[in-house]
Amino acid sequence: MPIRVTLDRMLLERRMSLTELCDRVGITMANLSILKTGKAKAVRFSTLEALCRELNCQPGDLLVFDPDGDPDDDDPDVDESG
Repeated sequence: MPIRVTLDRMLLERRMSLTELCDRVGITMANLSILKTGKAKAVRFSTLEALCRELNCQPGDLLVFDPDGDPDDDDPDVDESG
């Protein structure tokens, strides 16, 4: 997918663990892990807002558009016919 989540980089820069962020934001470890690994298909604005508040960042610090990224094989919006 051409949208990448850079949460791991932000956590490293903030010297914060995933567990600490889960506690601060009120999101389960499983859901935050899905977001961190780039497997999430969507993110709520309320979640993005909470992440930005706790990490003291902007949404663009967490989400990057990479036009050369591999499209998701199971994404119905991707036409692979050529």
